[in-house]
Parts: sequence; structure tokens; C-alpha cells
Amino acid sequence: MMKGAHLANFSMQALRLAGYALIFLAGVWFHSSGALEAMGAYGEDIRYLTVQHLQLTAISGALAIVIGIPIGVLLARRSLGVLGPVVAQVVNLGTTIPTLAILALAMTVMGLGTPPAIFGLTVLTLLPIVLNTIAGIKSVPPALIDAARGMGMTAWQILWKVELPYALFVIFAGIRTALAINIGTVPLAFLIGGGGLGELIFTGIDLMEPGLLLAGAIPTAALAVAVDLIGAQAQYWLVPKGINPLR
Repeated sequence: MMKGAHLANFSMQALRLAGYALIFLAGVWFHSSGALEAMGAYGEDIRYLTVQHLQLTAISGALAIVIGIPIGVLLARRSLGVLGPVVAQVVNLGTTIPTLAILALAMTVMGLGTPPAIFGLTVLTLLPIVLNTIAGIKSVPPALIDAARGMGMTAWQILWKVELPYALFVIFAGIRTALAINIGTVPLAFLIGGGGLGELIFTGIDLMEPGLLLAGAIPTAALAVAVDLIGAQAQYWLVPKGINPLR
């Protein structure tokens, strides 16, 4: 047992040292690539475009959550019979549609600007939430539902007090995935006039300026990591302890 504890401690130390080495190498690369100077030179633009980026993510993400969870709950209903799984498979196929195709379709229907960007981002963000909601609801043990029904609960009470709390952890996982995808996809909204950090990224590509490209790409990656960390904390604290495997 002592040998295993020493081995585990050695492994943790090795991982910690490897992490420090990666951080050091990333810092060296970050300085040598010119990204630090570029981010300092375009600091005002980065702040302005980051606000736009977060606004697009917040609006489209909120719409996707409000729309996606009810759709997932509806498709998970056993009363739909074979129709529910069929529609769920159609929704699942939607994940194979290229992002640019959805944004191009939104632009064709609604023109250029923020509204088509929000529409396209909402559709892209919707899919993981719907699929995870279906998976979460279907993971509820039938015996638990039968017990709730035997206690005299109505269908709505079973949904709110049994199914949704039990499925909350899986639903949160879908929301985290969806928001991370959303943050990474928002730069493409620049191509249809939606704004965001994509303005720096694609301008850097057009002008062949790696520093300008990195000035948009690095904040985008940092935002994705930050949003996922916030989602992880929300998942940890908001999901009840009895059904939260992390607690």
C-alpha cells in the first residue's frame, strides 16, 4: 500500500512538473510569436470585439437553452412511441451539417448582420442541448417513475420533481458542450456581418499577419476555457448532491 501511495505521489509530481514545463514553453512561444505585442497594439479593438463576442454567445446560448430543453423533454416522452426516436435521429443528423452552411442559409434568408448570426449560432448550439436532454430524461430508471406514480404524482409533478432533477447533470454537460462550441463558432459570424473576434482573425488571415490573427484567436480560446470552467462550477454546485457523481 505504501509503495502504491509513493507511486501515486510521484505521478502527481511528474504531472505537475510537466504542466509547469508546458506553461513555460507556451509563454516562450507566446512572446516569440509577436502575439503579446499585437494584443497590446490592438487592446482597444480586442476589448470592444470581446464584448460583441460575448453578447452573441449570451443571446444565442440563452435562446438555445430555452428552446432546446423543452424540445428534448418532448422528444424523450414515451408516449410518442417510435416518433420520438425517429425525430431524435433527424436532430442527430443535424450535427453533420457544416457550420458555414447553416450560417450561409441564415444569411440567404435574413440577409447580413447580427440577426442571421444569432439565428445560425442558436441552431448550432441547440443540437447538443436537445440530444443531452433526451439522453438525460431516458436515463431515469423506470422503477423511479413507477414509484413516483404510485405515490400519486401527476405527469407534470413527475417531470419537475423526478425526471428533470435526475437528468440535470447530463443536461448541464450538454449546455457546457454547446456553449464551448458556440464560443468557438462565433468568429465565423464575422463572415455574415455578425461582428466578434472573428474580425481580427480573418483580417489577420487576409493581411497575412500572424500577430493580428493570434490577437483574435487567443482571446477566443481563453473565452471558451473560461465559459467551460464557469459551466463546470455551475454543474457542480447546482446539481443536487445525491445525483451528482462529482460530489
